[in-house]
Amino acid sequence: MKEVNKVNVDLKPLKITEEGNNYQITIQIPMSLGWIEDVKFVLEDGFNRKEFTMNYFGQNENKACFQTEIFIKTQAIYHYYFTCKANGNYLYLKKQNNSQNIDNNEKWKLSVNFDVPNWAKGQVMYHIFLDRFNRVDEKPLTPMPRRHIHNSWEEEMQIGPDEQGIWNNDFYGGNLKGIADKLDYLKSLGVDIIYLSPVVKSQSNHRYDAADYEIVDPYAGSNQDLKDLCTKAHKLNIKIILDAVFNHTGNDSKYFNEYGTYDTIGAFQSKDSIYSHFYRKHEENGQTIYDYWWGMKNLPECDGYNKEWIDYITGKGGIIDRWFELGIDGLRLDVADELNDNFIKLIRQAVKRNKKDGLIIGEVWKNPMRMNREYISSAKSMDTVMNYLFIDALIRYFKYADVYKLNNILNEILTEYPDDTIKTLMNFTSTHDITRIINILAVDEFQKYSEWAWNLNNNDYNWCQNYKLTNNQYAEGKKLLAPYIFTLTFLPGILSIFYGDEVGVEGMGNLSNRKPFPKINHDKQILAIFKTAGQIRQIEPFLKDADINIKDINENYFAFERYDSHNQIFIAVSRVDKDQNIVLPNEYQNSSKIYTLNNSNKHHLTPYGTLAVKK
Repeated sequence: MKEVNKVNVDLKPLKITEEGNNYQITIQIPMSLGWIEDVKFVLEDGFNRKEFTMNYFGQNENKACFQTEIFIKTQAIYHYYFTCKANGNYLYLKKQNNSQNIDNNEKWKLSVNFDVPNWAKGQVMYHIFLDRFNRVDEKPLTPMPRRHIHNSWEEEMQIGPDEQGIWNNDFYGGNLKGIADKLDYLKSLGVDIIYLSPVVKSQSNHRYDAADYEIVDPYAGSNQDLKDLCTKAHKLNIKIILDAVFNHTGNDSKYFNEYGTYDTIGAFQSKDSIYSHFYRKHEENGQTIYDYWWGMKNLPECDGYNKEWIDYITGKGGIIDRWFELGIDGLRLDVADELNDNFIKLIRQAVKRNKKDGLIIGEVWKNPMRMNREYISSAKSMDTVMNYLFIDALIRYFKYADVYKLNNILNEILTEYPDDTIKTLMNFTSTHDITRIINILAVDEFQKYSEWAWNLNNNDYNWCQNYKLTNNQYAEGKKLLAPYIFTLTFLPGILSIFYGDEVGVEGMGNLSNRKPFPKINHDKQILAIFKTAGQIRQIEPFLKDADINIKDINENYFAFERYDSHNQIFIAVSRVDKDQNIVLPNEYQNSSKIYTLNNSNKHHLTPYGTLAVKK
C-alpha cells in the first residue's frame, strides 16, 4: 500500500473514570480512495461488535476528516477498525491496508484503564527455588518435626516419600541471605527481577503448603532478612516478586493443624476453630469433610468465597499488606486458574493499594483470553501470565520442526492478548514444574504428541532421579540451547531464567529439576550465552516496548523483526545442524550493528547459528 493511501487514526481519551473512558475518535481518510461516505467506527469485544457513525468535519491535506465521541468501558483489550463507502464500494479501513476484507491481525488493539508496570516490560527475571539456590551459613539448622536436613550442599536429593510416606521434606537450607550474597552475580546476568518461590513457613521444601503466611520459614531466614534483601536489591534496580499460594495451605499449619504442631485450634481439630471457615468442605453422612487440592491429603483447599479467608489475605492489615511492607514489588499467583475472579480482583486491589505499580503474574497455562474468565480481559485482575502456551510451541519447533504450531500460537498471542501483557509474558527457560530445558532439548524421552512438550514417557521418580545425560546428549542439547535462548532474548516479554539453567544444571521431571545450585563445575559456555542475552537486553532497551513482525517460520530457521518508531532489528535463528543462506531484507544490507552466535553473518547462518542485524 502506498503511503498516500494510509489512514490517520487518533483515539484521544477525554474523561477517565474507573468505569471507563470517553474517547474522541478521529480518522483522516485519503480522498484518493474516492468519494468517502458512511464512515463508521467498529469496536469489537470478543464476539460482541458495535458500530458508531462518524461525522464529517472537513479536509486536511487531501484527506477527509471524520470524528465521533463515545464512552468505552474499562477492559484490557478491544479490537477496532473502520468501515466506509468509497465511490460506492464498501471498504474496511485498518492498520495494514484498506480492502474489502479483514483479518484479526489487521485490526487495531485498544486497552482502556489497563496498563502493566513499565518496569516489568521486557526485563530479565531470575526464578529461584529458595531452598536450593545458596546458603549463607551462620549456624546449623534447628531440627523440626517431619524435616530431614542434608549434611552438605553436595549430598544427593531425596526424591519420593521418606519412611513415613512424607514427600518433599528434605532441606538444604538455601536462604534469603544467600540470595542477597549473590546479587552481584545476578546483576552480571542482566537480571532486573527476582522471582522467589514461596518463602513463608511451610511443611515442605517447596513451600507451596503454607504453615504460617505471616512469617518467613526459619530455614529461609526471617521477615527482616526479606526486608533486607528487598532493600539491597532495590539499590541495584532489581525488583522482588513473591510466589503467592492462596488456593491451599498445608495440613501441618496453624490454620489446619492436623498434627497438633501449633498452639492454635486448627480446622482439622474442630469445626468450631476460627480457621474452619478458611477451608472448603462438604457434609457427608453427618460429618464435615474437608476438600483437598487434587485429592492430596496434605493440601486442604481454601475457600476463596469465604469473607474471613478473603479478608485475611486481601484486607487492610492482611497478608498482602504485610508482605508489601517488607518491600516486595509484586506477586506470582500460584494455580491462578483455581482462584475465583472476585478473589483475584481483591488481590489486585490489595497489591495496588500498596504499590500502584505492583506486578501480578498468574500461573495460567493456556490462553487466558479464551477461558471465559476475567484473568486479563477485565483490567481488574492479573497483569500477565506465565507463557506456557508459547514455550510449548517454541520447544516443539526446535525439537520437531513444528512450524504450524509455532506460527499459530504466535498469531494467537499477538492478536488476542493486550500489548502490555505481551510485553510482560513470563517466557521461561524452565520452571520448578517441568523438566530442565537442557534435558528437553537433548533427548527424546518425551511424548511427542501429548498436550505439553515436556510430558515424559516415564514418570517414575526413581528413573527421573537417576537419569543423567551422556556427554554426547549434553552436547546436542547445548547446540539447540544457544538459538533457543537467543530467540527468547529478542522476543517480547520477560526472559525468565530458572536458577541453574544458565550453568547447565540437569533435571528430568519436576522433582529432579530442583537440584542445589552447583558451587563448582559451571558450564562457562552456557553461562556466556545467558550473559550475552542479558547484555543485549541492556544495550537495546527499545526491545522492552517494541512491536514484532514475523518474517518467516520454516523447518530450518525462524526470522522476525522488532521495531518501534526509531529502531528496527532483524533476527534469524537456525534450528538445524547445517549451513544455510538467508536473504536479508534490503533495509538491513548496509547495517553494521550485528549480534551473533556461532559465527553467522548477514547472509549466512551456520549450524544452529543466530543473527540479529540492527538497521
